Amino acid sequence: MSDQIPSLIEEIVKADALEDNAELINTIASTDSESLALLLESLPVEQRVNSWEQIPSHKKLDVLVDMRADPRSPLIDATPIDKWENIFQDVDSEQLLEICDSLPNNLVDIAVSAMGKQQRQFFQDASQFKDNQIGHWLNHDVLVLPLNAKVSDALRLIRREVPESTECIFLVNRTGQFSSAVKFDRLFRAPEHIPLVDLSVEFISVIKAEQDAVQAARVVQNSGFISLPVLDDTNKLLGRVDIVTACELVNEDYERQVMSSAGMDENEDLFSSVRKSAKKRAIWLGINLVTAFLASWFIGLFEATLQEVVALAVLMPVVASMGGIAGSQTLTLIVRGLALGQVTDSNRKALLEKELKVGLLNGVIWAIVVGAIAYLWFDSSLLGIVISIAILLNIAMAALTGVLLPIVLNKLKIDPALSGSVILTTVTDIVGFVAFLGLGSLLLL
Repeated sequence: MSDQIPSLIEEIVKADALEDNAELINTIASTDSESLALLLESLPVEQRVNSWEQIPSHKKLDVLVDMRADPRSPLIDATPIDKWENIFQDVDSEQLLEICDSLPNNLVDIAVSAMGKQQRQFFQDASQFKDNQIGHWLNHDVLVLPLNAKVSDALRLIRREVPESTECIFLVNRTGQFSSAVKFDRLFRAPEHIPLVDLSVEFISVIKAEQDAVQAARVVQNSGFISLPVLDDTNKLLGRVDIVTACELVNEDYERQVMSSAGMDENEDLFSSVRKSAKKRAIWLGINLVTAFLASWFIGLFEATLQEVVALAVLMPVVASMGGIAGSQTLTLIVRGLALGQVTDSNRKALLEKELKVGLLNGVIWAIVVGAIAYLWFDSSLLGIVISIAILLNIAMAALTGVLLPIVLNKLKIDPALSGSVILTTVTDIVGFVAFLGLGSLLLL
């Protein structure tokens, strides 16, 4: 259905009155929730609200869950209060957790009231954790048996119902503490009187409920299991994290990093108001302006040198660009390593040494290349030497900054994907300009 989204967008935007177009309404109503979410996010707000009104009530909750936070807000605001009881008719805790940040308190109360006792308890338990902790995103659909259970008990359990993305039965003691897990494939080959503990896997990773959600998701992805148990501080089994949830968390984190690298939010609406979009972006533009003025101030210190040697002004962007690109490569590598948990205090020194060596090697190679070009262009061997040394120093500093900056920002609880590139660019610009113009002042005047 996703391949039909572009044509649907075109039809809806061109339609004068959607409510008079029965064929288009039927198409919208029959579309799956994930495609509807994508469709609505792609429409200007007026057409989005009109299309939302044509979606059947029983589909609306799933559509809201599949949408980003910002694009769903106009739909929530446009829905009359008396319609929400039908929308929340079959709501469960996981759905409400996905959208509760977008809902006013009175709508959250309506949704909680519509839940059964168990789902309400699940929601309350998950709400005790922050949304960046894995305990907030638990799957409570778990197959559990006591330690003294036998194969016959397990077979009866899985005959009744097997939750999606499940391959194990978790074994717990009398107090509900997790003990081990038994894979389904071992059950079918064993006599029914065999105790389950005799068939349990030798090792399965466990996740603590307060663990970072993305880190826990990566543990699931790398575990070789479809889902892993989540425990509290007393090792009591709370639920599980399955591979589907894990992949969603990792994908959302990747999207957040991509958007934050430009100072934007992953939930930003394509058609959010001009004022709202401008406000969000203006802050980042202001930060960038301050850093640009800082670099310009350093250039101003060498105004006399630039007036005397015009070639320095021509070649300045080359020095800054080479340092910026080299630093961005290192920064990207380290930010990814931090996100994957690969960069720690124990390997930081070795990583720094490796990146410095890479920076020095590239610095030497490109210093020779750029120095030769500068010499041939301006017929000045001293100018070639000046720019060669400046590029070597700047690429080496870029490698150093690219490693240390994200580590420091991470320890300060500042997102390196959000602010790292701006700081790095400022550092490489200043170092490059000062090295190039400073050497030019000493050797060319």
